[in-house]
Amino acid sequence: MASTSSSPPPVLTFVLLGLTAVTGVIDATSYLGLGHVFTANMTGNVALLGFAIASAQGLSVVRSGAALGAFLVGAVLGGRLATGMSAGPRSRWTGVAFGTEAALLFAGMAVALGHGKSVSGEPVRLYMIIVLTGLAMGIRNATVRKLGVPDLTTTVLTLTLAALAADSTLAGGSNAGSSRRIASVAATIGGAAMGTWLLRDSLTLPLATCGAISGVCALAAYFGLAGRGETALPDRPTEADQTG
Repeated sequence: MASTSSSPPPVLTFVLLGLTAVTGVIDATSYLGLGHVFTANMTGNVALLGFAIASAQGLSVVRSGAALGAFLVGAVLGGRLATGMSAGPRSRWTGVAFGTEAALLFAGMAVALGHGKSVSGEPVRLYMIIVLTGLAMGIRNATVRKLGVPDLTTTVLTLTLAALAADSTLAGGSNAGSSRRIASVAATIGGAAMGTWLLRDSLTLPLATCGAISGVCALAAYFGLAGRGETALPDRPTEADQTG
């Protein structure tokens, strides 16, 4: 059964924290370089969509809608991939899913190649990158949801932050899970800062970095989780669904 325990394998923790950092880079790149749209954090993107519907300056219903649509398609593909491979080792479908994410991010890099820090004047390239990164993040989020590791959803931090505070000694708790929660927040902040810094040179560089990190994570998942004997997927909502 997919691990839902409080102590996931160290390699899986490493992989999910790496992908959390990728989320920060992707959202910095998409928001700052693709016209104020989030292609990883759909909570923020849905809020931006609402702002755009109300005609907020600098926002676009089409851009936010394209990111949301691509993410949902990616999540469907990710869910079907996990279900289709559920009879095999967990390392197989996890590695393939994260490898697909890496391939899509490298495709986005190729689209941006040679076009500086912005493709705002080239709508076809702009929407191609939005769709490619949205698909990648949808596939990843569906996969991470199936894995069900508490406090490492790789994308959403609202409930992770709430759990960090609510389970702290200040609230009468025991600080259970605090290390993973803090690491997840730190990885997101670090990724966002790195994405902002890389975007100063070109749009290509942060996308290439994301593809490389996701690729390393895919290989680590494929080979590092092999032989652990966990093949089935959870058949009910996991704790990760409740700790985003």
